[in-house]
Amino acid sequence: MKIFLIMWDAVEHFIEDDGMAIASHVALSILMALFPFMIFLTAVAGFFGTEELTGQVTGMLFDVWPEEVAAPIAREINAVLLVPRGDILTFGALFALYLASNGVDALRIALNRAYRMTDTRNFFLVKLQSVGFVVLGVIGLLALAFVIVLGPLLWNAAVNLLPFLDEFQRHFTVLRIAIGISVLFLALLVVHFWLPAGRRRLVTVLPGIGLTLALWLAGGFGFSAYLQNFASYTTTYAGLASIMIAIIYLYLAAVAFILGAEFNAAIAEDTH
Repeated sequence: MKIFLIMWDAVEHFIEDDGMAIASHVALSILMALFPFMIFLTAVAGFFGTEELTGQVTGMLFDVWPEEVAAPIAREINAVLLVPRGDILTFGALFALYLASNGVDALRIALNRAYRMTDTRNFFLVKLQSVGFVVLGVIGLLALAFVIVLGPLLWNAAVNLLPFLDEFQRHFTVLRIAIGISVLFLALLVVHFWLPAGRRRLVTVLPGIGLTLALWLAGGFGFSAYLQNFASYTTTYAGLASIMIAIIYLYLAAVAFILGAEFNAAIAEDTH
């Protein structure tokens, strides 16, 4: 019973703090930051001579998205990434880095509201933090993509030595999804810990992260089923259908993200 009261408090605060409007801001900011992020990532990969890893990163980012949402965005991103970008010090790459950091800023605003914090940190330091998050995200994703590329090579070598392992090949798809969920968990952990103002302990952020992940998974399956059986965005939005689907999905994901932080804040208030 108590957990329902805490959840109700989180929802009430979400509504009072204009959570719907903030979620819209987060969704649009993330969509606008996604392309610059991938452009900067491609520039970094090109600088180190590992451009082929960009495709792996795109696959990882969209593995946990519904196919109806992921496919159009991934297609457009791949089209944009066909343009060579080998130097991370060009004005275009640096501008892409700045634009990508705006998505981090939107997440910070949402978390500060949810955790009921007033951010008094210096604007330039906060902006530098956002840029740092983008750079760390790029490095982390490229490192993970390298591991994923190396994985099949190691697996094939293992199968050559131990042929009976070949029957477990189908489990690679499950492993890929598991890696995607693990990346989401680690990203949420880092964001909740260091992005908003104030200090938090591991035990105080885990409940909200768990709630967010659960809502994302349930929402992903539900939204996919809705698109397949009921939605008619093509007749409503014509050529803009794919972008509208992406915005709505990101909006629902942003609501789940903010509710997770609100849930953590409500638990913290209840225990004090």
